[in-house]
Amino acid sequence: MAKIERIELKMVDLRPKVERTDAIQSFVSQETPLVTITDSDGAVGTGYSYTIGTGGSSVMRLLADHLAPRLIGRDADQIEAIWHELEFATHATTIGAITSIALAAIDTALWDLRARKQNLPLWKLAGGAKDRCPLYTTEGGWLHIPVEALVEDALDAKAKGFTGSKVKIGKPHGSEDFARLSAVRKAVGDGYEIMTDANQGFSVDEAIRRAERLRELDLGWIEEPLPADDIDGHVRLNRSTATPIAIGESLYSIRHFREYMQKGACSIVQVDAGRIGGITPWLKVAHAAEAFDMPVCPHFLMELHVSLTCAVQNGKYVEYIPQLDDITTSRLRIENGMALAPMTSGLGIDWDWDAIRSRSIAEFEHEIRKGA
Repeated sequence: MAKIERIELKMVDLRPKVERTDAIQSFVSQETPLVTITDSDGAVGTGYSYTIGTGGSSVMRLLADHLAPRLIGRDADQIEAIWHELEFATHATTIGAITSIALAAIDTALWDLRARKQNLPLWKLAGGAKDRCPLYTTEGGWLHIPVEALVEDALDAKAKGFTGSKVKIGKPHGSEDFARLSAVRKAVGDGYEIMTDANQGFSVDEAIRRAERLRELDLGWIEEPLPADDIDGHVRLNRSTATPIAIGESLYSIRHFREYMQKGACSIVQVDAGRIGGITPWLKVAHAAEAFDMPVCPHFLMELHVSLTCAVQNGKYVEYIPQLDDITTSRLRIENGMALAPMTSGLGIDWDWDAIRSRSIAEFEHEIRKGA
């Protein structure tokens, strides 16, 4: 039984390759905590998570001071036990983003380690439902982008075989959102999905009003229309429109997802492994969604989520937003608009350690060893 002997912590700050704006914010930085775990057999697993510009230092302190030291001497294969022990050890700060983001980096590293030791790709180890999933793009749909560019990007994605494009909504007046989306629909035709994302920017009444206005465009979904903690508001909205309501990127507990599904507050689940606390709770949410006949369309992290979406039967879409290119040598494989599951063991992410070392923020580098 191999025991965990060493944990290395690093954080890099990745700048988006394109300007990213939505109804409430600009996304200008991705703080990326990296956790590398080595066991007594010499096997290594690496996991990661992310912020959108704030909180990274807090995540790293939580990892270094409270979570990573608890891993030394543990059986790395007891992933479920470790996850619950770490969650309980931080129960005073759960449920919350900082703790969940820290847990996610550790949990993902443990899954990577297990998959590498078993010489299996993650998508097979975690379920193996399929080897590819439909892909949609978000990179050309940000709120500041003019209509002509929205149309051009959607047409280009359609020509490449993508199944859909996401367009941000939340302009000052609903007529502006309608005009932008109408232009895209007219250009791409009825057979191409258009997803929308409000980034929690509406009140309930405004969301109902805008959903009614947009109904004729046959949207794939309206994502995060309301503040994520307004479950009753989502119930009201979901009952008022035929357009699917998608939630999940801002939820941090499996119980939050349970409430949404039980109350009929959503119809699409966008659970994010980097925010829910890792692969262990991600799989639980995905399987619960299957019991409610709901598809899983995870938010962001395409390099990781392609494997998880392919692992489960109800995994429906992968979101195309490249963000790890500067610190990896692998790339998402795309064929006829489909995201292909990696065939190499582990997460299927090949880290560029020279690039990581050059970008690593020195004050957040830590090494925890057995006996140290």
